[in-house]
Amino acid sequence: MEPTEAAPVAVPVAALSTSAMAGCLALSREAGWNQAEADWRLFFEGGTVFGIGGDRPVATGAVLPYREGGFAWIGMVLVTASMRGRGLGTRILRHGLALLEEAGLLPVLDATPAGARIYRPLGFVAQLGLTRWRGPAGGEAPVGPRPAAAGDLSAMASLDAAAFGAARPTVLRELLRRAPALGFVGDNGFVLGRDGARATQIGPLVAPDEAAALPLLQSALAQARGEVIIDLADRCTGLADALRARGFAPERPYTRMALGHAEPFGDPSRLMAVAGPELG
Repeated sequence: MEPTEAAPVAVPVAALSTSAMAGCLALSREAGWNQAEADWRLFFEGGTVFGIGGDRPVATGAVLPYREGGFAWIGMVLVTASMRGRGLGTRILRHGLALLEEAGLLPVLDATPAGARIYRPLGFVAQLGLTRWRGPAGGEAPVGPRPAAAGDLSAMASLDAAAFGAARPTVLRELLRRAPALGFVGDNGFVLGRDGARATQIGPLVAPDEAAALPLLQSALAQARGEVIIDLADRCTGLADALRARGFAPERPYTRMALGHAEPFGDPSRLMAVAGPELG
């Protein structure tokens, strides 16, 4: 998440319905983000989208609950360029925090370095370092991983829950539906991806180690088209070297942060690449 403005403004924040979809998409496109309409629909259907300005919002935010793990993601905090610096982002963030406090869920987010400087004074602490890599699709598909199918979702959801810290079968099912060609399964691991507004995103990538993760990653890259982004865990130096050798370059760092909770959820040693800063 990007940083929010410091000065509060007394502007009402209210829940948004899908009638605000066009306005939400306009904000994410204005910011140059990769979210497509299907991403916004995940928040509308599985979480709560809120904003300022009704069906033509000038600011938005969203929370996506992972109740089994006792936490929820805060994301999609956006303010239109002409309204920045008036405290709208801060108001949106605090509204999201209040919603999660009422629901008894721990707030989690993936922050840019500038955002992390704002979230730390609020009590957020670092859990995991991530870096977004960007580069070209293509390459040869390795022997081993096989294409994922609907029948694999149960096993994939179990592996994902152990690594991520909560079950999210609806998210995985939607990713496989959107980009079936990018889904692969291997020995105790899997990879999924999705189409974005500006690039294909690969992730989550779950595997017991980097050696098992590499052929899964290569399989997805071989099926992808155009530009690809991958939000890779910083500890995965072998995968980072493999991406660099394929022409990828690091674009920006993220820090996974939770409110007052430094211990990672699940088993992050198995989480090689995340689904994106908005999905976790």
